[in-house]
Amino acid sequence: MTVRESRRGREGTPPPAPEPLRVEVVDSHTHLDLQETTVEEAIAAAAAVGVTRLIQVGIDVPSSRWAARVAAEHAPVWATVALHPNEAPRLAERGELAAALAAIDDLAGLPQVRGVGETGLDYYRTGPEGVAAQQESFRRHIEIAKRHGKALVIHDRDAHDDVLRILAEEGAPDRVVFHCFSGDVEMAKTCAERGYVMSFAGNVTFKSAQALRDALAVAPLDLVLVETDAPFLTPVPYRGRPNAPYLVPLTLRAMAEIKGIPEDELAAAVARTAERVFGPLW
Repeated sequence: MTVRESRRGREGTPPPAPEPLRVEVVDSHTHLDLQETTVEEAIAAAAAVGVTRLIQVGIDVPSSRWAARVAAEHAPVWATVALHPNEAPRLAERGELAAALAAIDDLAGLPQVRGVGETGLDYYRTGPEGVAAQQESFRRHIEIAKRHGKALVIHDRDAHDDVLRILAEEGAPDRVVFHCFSGDVEMAKTCAERGYVMSFAGNVTFKSAQALRDALAVAPLDLVLVETDAPFLTPVPYRGRPNAPYLVPLTLRAMAEIKGIPEDELAAAVARTAERVFGPLW
């Protein structure tokens, strides 16, 4: 099966495969439909370096349906389904938000769908005029996740206070993941107090990301995941080139160094947390 080819012309060629991990882990957030490969090739390349489970993330109704279908057809892939926060205002403007949320609700009941997300708030790309629609959509996704007993996968960009407030107001699901965690030390401590999982991506390796490294350093080991958000956020030294699940080892090794623990210890902890969040892995 060929994935949607919507990232033509990304800079550079795919980076070489890193040394395989000794302990198998999960890429907790990837977008295979935006990568210039096949699903089968992506799975094989990841498995070859010890990344044996991929969480394929939906960002609108079509990509969520695609994620659910791919997860049904490929055992190493599980799906999450949602409307990205930047999608909500566009749908609301066309009068289509309620119908789209109903479609996500239906998909969330499927057994291969292990999470509702990426949902949340994004005040970076959507201005004040879109806040109401984003917040309405986020609240509805929280309800969907709780009713179906699925993990809630959060996209939070420049909206920490409102994300935390709405989670408290609505009552958070049992399992909450902050995808591509972007907070500081205080945000990490707040998430830890509430039992929220923090998933770190390749940007933790960027020179400018010291605040993010400081947050990772204080995050409890049992509340940490690793992800690619591929094809985005390729870790150093390949920043700017296409990202993919097989590059998880680069980010995980950087994370282990930041936390001052052996690579295998972090990998084992990540695997346990992924199983707790998304279900039995193998």
